[in-house]
Parts: sequence; C-alpha cells; structure tokens
Amino acid sequence: MDFEAWLAIATLVTGLVWLVDRLVLRRSRGADTQPNAVIEFARSFFPVLIAVLLLRAFVFEPFRIPSKSMVPTLLVGDFVLVNKFSYGLRAPVFHSKFLDLGEPERGDVVVFRYPPDPTKDYIKRVIGMPGDQITYADEHLFINGDPVALEDLGVYDGPDADTFATMREFVESLPDGVEHPVLQVEGRRGPDVSVTVPQDHYFVMGDNRDNSADSRVWGFVPEKNLVGKAFMIWMSVDFGEFDVRFDRIGNILH
Repeated sequence: MDFEAWLAIATLVTGLVWLVDRLVLRRSRGADTQPNAVIEFARSFFPVLIAVLLLRAFVFEPFRIPSKSMVPTLLVGDFVLVNKFSYGLRAPVFHSKFLDLGEPERGDVVVFRYPPDPTKDYIKRVIGMPGDQITYADEHLFINGDPVALEDLGVYDGPDADTFATMREFVESLPDGVEHPVLQVEGRRGPDVSVTVPQDHYFVMGDNRDNSADSRVWGFVPEKNLVGKAFMIWMSVDFGEFDVRFDRIGNILH
C-alpha cells in the first residue's frame, strides 16, 4: 500500500471521528466537558490531512530522485515538484481519470507508476508517443526512421559521474524541438530495441542512457499509470557530503 493510500485512510478515519463527534457526541456531553484524546486528535488533524490529500492528489506532489538514471538532468538527492493536473485529474488511491486536461508531449520528464510494480513511482523522459516507431541501436536513437541529432559536448565530470568509467555528454535534439542532455558511458552499451508504441502508451528513457532501466528493458508506460509532469527542483541535497546544492534549487526541468 502506497503513501497516498495510507493518507486517504487516515483522512477517512479522522473525518468519521470528527463527524460523529459533531453530530452525536458533542450534543450528549456537557458544555464544560472536554472530548477525549482520540476525538481531540481527530478534530485537530482532520483539516490538515484532508488539505494535504487534496493538494497531493490534484495539485502538486513532491518526488525524490533515488537513482542516477536521469543524470545530468536530475541528480541523486534532487527533490522535484510534480504537476498532478498536467495530464488530467485522477481519483486518489484508485487513480482513475475523471477530468482530461492534456496528454504528455515528447520530451516531458514524467513521474509514473512503474508498470511491473505500480506501488513504485519512477521518473523518466518521454521519447516515444503513441504510434511512433522507436529504434535504439548502437547508442543512437531513431524516431519513425529518422536519426535524432546528437551534439558531443565532451567528457562529463559533473556530479554523479561514473566513478569507474568515462562518461561523455551530448545534447539530444528531439523532433519536436526539445533539446536535453544525455550521457553515454564509454565501453558500455544500453540495450538495443526496435518497437512500435501502442495506443495509450508511451516509450520512456533515462537521460543517463547506459545506466537506466527503462522502456528498452521493461516495456511501455500505459497512460493510466501517469502520475504527472515533473517541472521544478525545489530542493537538492548531496547526502554523501551532507550539503545543500543551492545552485539547483528552483531549476525548471526541460
């Protein structure tokens, strides 16, 4: 059971206690009698819990970057804000969409429920749209048969670089005009694939191409698994050095 489910249960329980107290118990006890600890707890925390649940379900959700799969765009210890209404509003816990507000665009950095285990949230970049033919071969990306341009920026030695191998940084230019950095590890190759993206699904990849388990490994992301669009780094902490990376706070994701 994920955090949102626990939050919904806590909100429901405290809400029921608050409602029963308001409609029944408060009338039966004297005006000078204080409610017991359980009722007082529910009365205090129900408004907070429901506010957090609504904000998290329909507006913004925080997400911490746990791995190096999106380096250099996102580093381990980055905390991002996820726009929950970019791709439509969904019911808490059940995740069923009840209001369609838009769909992902190629190049979006998205958070989604990991298809093999929907209790886990993953973050990757949308590369393939429904109906696209995606080929990744010999470290090169092709979309609908056309090669995607790569500009070599040289050796990458920034944060979260591979300690045991040389990494090269490139700028990848997607067909829709989105440019973003990617990394390749010299002497290592990510899996090659050639697939057609089904309707209502997306092909996603990590920017750290040789250090990312993504759609090349476990398949497509169904539209129903989308959580939202990651759009800003609101905090960044290097846990190894216990330092706050102030230069990354407020960065908008592209």
